[in-house]
Parts: sequence; C-alpha cells; structure tokens
Amino acid sequence: MQRLGLANLLLLAGMLSLCQGAAAQQSDAMRHGVSVMQSHYLLADLTYGTASGQDLKMDVFVAGKGGPRPTLVYFHGGGWVSGSKATSMLYTLPYLSMGWTVVNVEYRMAGTALAPAAVEDARCAVRYALSRQKDFNIDPQRVVLSGHSAGGHLALIAAMLPVSAGLDRQCAGRDEIKVAAVVNWYGITDVVDELDGPNMKEYAVRWLGAQPDRADIARRVSPLTHVRAGLPPVISVHGDRDDLVPYAHAVRLKQALDRAGVANALVTVEGGRHGGFSTNEETRAYEAIETFLRKAGVLQ
Repeated sequence: MQRLGLANLLLLAGMLSLCQGAAAQQSDAMRHGVSVMQSHYLLADLTYGTASGQDLKMDVFVAGKGGPRPTLVYFHGGGWVSGSKATSMLYTLPYLSMGWTVVNVEYRMAGTALAPAAVEDARCAVRYALSRQKDFNIDPQRVVLSGHSAGGHLALIAAMLPVSAGLDRQCAGRDEIKVAAVVNWYGITDVVDELDGPNMKEYAVRWLGAQPDRADIARRVSPLTHVRAGLPPVISVHGDRDDLVPYAHAVRLKQALDRAGVANALVTVEGGRHGGFSTNEETRAYEAIETFLRKAGVLQ
C-alpha cells in the first residue's frame, strides 16, 4: 500500500474539511429554507380592488408565528408598462427569511389604464392590507413599502401622497396612509423629468399617454412634489451609472428629504447601472437596509 507524505495528508485533510464545511453550510441552508416554509402560508391572488374592468390581485405570504409581524408591501418594476408579481417574487426573499409577512402587489399597466391608475392601485393595495392586518398577521406599526424601479416609485408615492391629492377615491379610507419606512430601489422620483428633454424615457411617455393634462398628472405623481416634514424614513439604493432612471433622481430626493428633516439614507452603487448588481453590492445594500430599518424601529 502506498504511503502518503505529510503534504498529501494535509491536502487530504483540507479537502475533507472543505467537504464537511460545505455539507454543514448546505444543511444550514436547508434547515433555514424549511423554517421559512413552515413559518409562512400563502394566500394567492387575493382581489384587493376592481378597476378598468379587471380584478386587482395580490399574494400574501402570512408569517403565522410569534404575533403580529413586520410586513413588506412590495411593488414590482417594469416602467409601469410591464412586469408582474410572479416574476418579482424573489425580491421579497430577504424579508421572508427574516420572518416577515410579505404582500406582493400587482397593479394596472399603461396598456390597461394610463397614469395615475398605477398610483391609485398602489394606495388601494396598502389600504387593503392594513384593513386586514389581523388576517395577515401584520403589525401596523412596522409596515415597510418597497419596490424596484417603477415599483420604487410606487412605494414612495404610496407612502408620501396626501389624501388631498385626490387619488384615493378608488378605495375606502380617508385617513392618511402611515407606514414605518420606505425602501426605494432606483425608483423614479420626478416623472416630469422623464416626459421631455434629455432624460425622456419611452416607458414614462407611454404611461402618461396623450392626456391633455399629462404634465399636471406627472407632477402630482412625482414623489419630489410631496416631500414635507413628517414623512416616514426613506432609504434609497441607486447605481451612479443608471441609464434608465438617472442617479440624480435619488440625489435630489435625498436633498429634499434632508431639507424637510426626514430621516433618510442613500446607498450609492459605484459604477452600478439599472440593477444587475453583484452579490457583494446587493449584500452591502441589504446590510445598510437592515441597519436603517433597525434605527427606524422596524427591526428589534
């Protein structure tokens, strides 16, 4: 039998250790996945409203253990013209992993109804979720709105728009919507900026259409229009080379929130474009989000 030298023995021992470590990591991941699975149940395709001849749907992943839970209300991206809750579901995994209730929302696209329909739907979805807080195990003091791109815009405007703007008529509720925080992933903050000029975007033009008052509507649905004291804390994540939603949108939002005295943060992904961030960049962003939500009192 051939005898192994010390170097070979050390190499073999290292390989065995790596295999055992990988197996341990896989076991930990499996156990965590089982824990998430067992601690939630899904209420799929709930109708939260009806508009333009269609039922408006949401999926609710109810965290069923430990009393009312922090809750994420998530809006998918797609420039208000495409996308779906199904294709964006993976964006909610970090929150499911923390044991949150997650509400994943669909809304009317430009092909069904022009602006401000999507904003009306976003507001109605939040109101509906809060109205069923006991059914969904929601802690109403720890509700966070989030979304990517157009979804980031909808999360911002759903939290910031006052009732006096007149876009809550499609659903019940006259009280101002109150949430604990907003997590904005490279969302549009100035819709007017994308209608004309150097930052004009085809998706924004499609969403506003040829409405004669489109500029007024664009201003009314722009988060920057509604910055004021008393808003919930906002954290934004944005690449400084984003070619779809200018990085300046995030910078201007931060500056406006600072002036209004609203707690906020901007995580800049250097060299980052419109999403597609690396694992390290995503991890850094979520670490910043976790720290921010802890300061906001959402995480304990």
